[in-house]
Amino acid sequence: MSAAAAGVAVAFALSGCGTGGLPSAAADKENGKRLFQGKAQCAGCHTLAAAGASGEIGPNLDDSFAQARADGYKESAIRAIVLEQIKYPGQYATKSNNPDFLKANMPANLVTGKNADDVAAYVAANAGLQGFTEPFTAKNGKIIFMKKCGGCHTLKDAGTTGTRGPNLDQLAPPFARVQTQVINGGQVMPAFKGVLTDQQIKAVARYVATHAGK
Repeated sequence: MSAAAAGVAVAFALSGCGTGGLPSAAADKENGKRLFQGKAQCAGCHTLAAAGASGEIGPNLDDSFAQARADGYKESAIRAIVLEQIKYPGQYATKSNNPDFLKANMPANLVTGKNADDVAAYVAANAGLQGFTEPFTAKNGKIIFMKKCGGCHTLKDAGTTGTRGPNLDQLAPPFARVQTQVINGGQVMPAFKGVLTDQQIKAVARYVATHAGK
């Protein structure tokens, strides 16, 4: 199944989704946000505008739920399907260099218990609120970092706390190293050549080199 199809499948699943399986007590959406951006590492894999996340490994959550919201689905229904996906994520065909396919499948139970409820509530409260995502055109290095890198990296100046990749404040890499890494990627980090323009790559590399560790 392609990445686009996987996202659509989530939305279509809502048509047969009830609201059972969730606790009656109100979830802590702020805790859900913290987990999404940090410990649970959701932001490193998924795009969610409200979280400043633009991961491209898993489905774009804004696009997955934008049509469902437009069609009037309740937040409780979206919340139920997100929790179900956390517990029992689908396993689809993957291709690392093909944008029509997922790059990796999500492991089950990255968060459990109340933490899973909180993440599901946070995603359900925010995914797709602004409709489908717009093409990324920013030229400001800090904005590029927050949108494209912050889900995976910690950088105090940007207010990001990602842990999937190295802590850049501790690493304090020079411009040339950042630029090379952004262009080529490495390990779990995707290559951004062709995703960002040369100007954007230089802008984000200059921003990181100037502000990391400060």
